[in-house]
Amino acid sequence: MNSQNILDREFYNRDALIVAKELLGKLLVHEINGQMISLKIVETEAYMGIEDKAAHSYGGRRTNRVEVMYGEPGFSYVYFVYGMHYLFNIVTRERGNPQAVLIRAGEPVKGLDLIAHNRFGIPYEKLNKIQLINLTNGPGKLSKALSITKELNGEDLCGNKLYVTEGEKETFSIVSAKRVGIDYAEEAKDYPWRFYIKGNTYVSIK
Repeated sequence: MNSQNILDREFYNRDALIVAKELLGKLLVHEINGQMISLKIVETEAYMGIEDKAAHSYGGRRTNRVEVMYGEPGFSYVYFVYGMHYLFNIVTRERGNPQAVLIRAGEPVKGLDLIAHNRFGIPYEKLNKIQLINLTNGPGKLSKALSITKELNGEDLCGNKLYVTEGEKETFSIVSAKRVGIDYAEEAKDYPWRFYIKGNTYVSIK
C-alpha cells in the first residue's frame, strides 16, 4: 500500500456528480490476507441524495440500510440486490447530505488470478475471451471479483483495507449517459448521471 496515493476524505466531500467523474481512471484496491486486488474504475453512477428519486435516500428516507449515507464522506455503502449481487458505492458530501457514487465497472489491474478465482473459480490464464470481458464489467461482477460483501458496508475508504488511489495519469474522454435499472425513478431515470471512459472494453453498457 502506498498511503501517499490514497484519496483523502476531502476528495469525497463534494457533489456526487463531481466525484463520479473524477473517480474514472482511479484504482480501487482491496487488500485481503496480504494479497492485493486492484482495478481501474471505468464506469460510475452518481446518486444525488434527498432530491434524487433514484437514490435510496430520496425524500430524506432513513433506514438502517441507508444510514451510512448520512455519515461522513469516503465510506463504503454496500447493499444486496436481486437476492444475488452486492453493489459497492462510495458516500460523498458532508455528514447529513446522503449522496453516493455507484462503482459500475472496472478494468482488472493486479491480482488477476484471485479476481478470476473469485468470479469463475479458475486461474486467469484459463479464462476464455468471453470470461475475460465479463470479469468486472458490471457492478455485481465487480464486487464479486474484489470480494466485496455486506461485511464491508461502512468501511473507511481512507484506511488500509479497501481504498482508492490516484492510479496512472492518462488522458481519456468521458461519456455521460442515463443510469441503469432505475425505471421506477420517474423523470430521474433520464438524468445523464452515468459516466464512463469512452472506448474502454469493460464498460457495462456502451
